[in-house]
Amino acid sequence: MKSLPFALRLPVVAAPMFLISGPDLVLAACKAGIVGAFPTPNARPVEQLEVWMKQITEGLAAARDAQPASTLGPWCANLVTHSSNTRLVEDLALIAKYKPPVVVTALGSPKPAIEVVHHYGGLVVADVTNLALAKKAVAAGADGLACVCAGAGGHTGFLSPFAFVSAVREFFDGLIVVGGGISDGWGVAGAVASGADLVYMGTRFIPVRESMAPQGYQQMVVDCTADDLLISAGVTGTLASWLKPSLRANGFDPDNMPPAPERHYDSKQAFAGKKWLDVWAAGQGLGTIHAIESVAQVVDRLEQQYRQAGQRWQQLSSSTTARTDA
Repeated sequence: MKSLPFALRLPVVAAPMFLISGPDLVLAACKAGIVGAFPTPNARPVEQLEVWMKQITEGLAAARDAQPASTLGPWCANLVTHSSNTRLVEDLALIAKYKPPVVVTALGSPKPAIEVVHHYGGLVVADVTNLALAKKAVAAGADGLACVCAGAGGHTGFLSPFAFVSAVREFFDGLIVVGGGISDGWGVAGAVASGADLVYMGTRFIPVRESMAPQGYQQMVVDCTADDLLISAGVTGTLASWLKPSLRANGFDPDNMPPAPERHYDSKQAFAGKKWLDVWAAGQGLGTIHAIESVAQVVDRLEQQYRQAGQRWQQLSSSTTARTDA
C-alpha cells in the first residue's frame, strides 16, 4: 500500500451523497480533518457548480489562515462519467479550473477524467462494485478504487468489505477506499486493519446540521434501523438501498416495487418533477446514529472510537504475544 499524499485526522471520507452533500458539508468535513466530498450533479445548472467550487476553494483558503494547514482535509469532487451525462465536458472544465485534490468517478469509466486531473497533480479514484469493474478501472489508469460494498447506501454493492479489499489487494497496491455500513470509529479501524486506506462514510453524515438533507430525512435516519431498508432498482434503474418509510410516503410498495426504469444520469436535466427527488436512501450503519449533530461532533466521536479500537488491538496483540512467549 502507498502512503496517502495528504495528512488526515482520521482515514475517513464524508462520502459524496446525491442531493445531500454540498459546500457546507464539504467545508465542515475538511475543517474537521477528514476528506469532504460532493457529487457534481448536486449543483444544477452548471453555473451553480462553479459557485459551489468557488465557495469551497475560498472557504478552505480562509481556513488555512485560521488553522494549521496540516489539520485541514482535502476536498473531493464526485463526477458522473455515464454516457447519458451530457454535462460531463463542462464539469471537467470546472474540475480543471478549481483543481480538487481528489476526483471520484462513478457510473462509468474513470478514463474521461484521468488526463484532466493528472495534469494538475490530482488523484482519480473510481467507484466500483465488483472485481471486474475494479480491474477495468486499474487498467484505465485510476490512482485508487472506491470499493462500494454490501451495506452501502444509495447505489449499493454486494461484496463483503473484507473479501473485496483482500481480493483487490491481490492485483492493486494503490489507494483503496472502502464503504458499506461503516458508521463508527471501530468500523474505520477494522477496515484499515483489513487493508483499506480510507473509509467512505455516507449515512453517518446524513443527519448533520451541514447536510442538505431535509429535517424529515435526517430524523428518519435517526429513527430507523437496517431492518427498514430495501434494495431495489425500481426507483433509478440501478440497485440502491432505500428507506422503506420514504418509499411508502412516495407511493411505492416495498413488497411490490416497479421494474427498473431506463438509467439516465444527465446533470443538465432540472430536478423538478423527478420521482427520486423525495425518495430517501441510507446504508446499513443506521443503528448507531442517535441524534442530529454537527460534523465536528461526529468526527470527534469517530476519533475517540478509532483510538479506542487501536488501544484494544494493542492489548489483544500484547496478550497474544505473552501467551506465545509463555
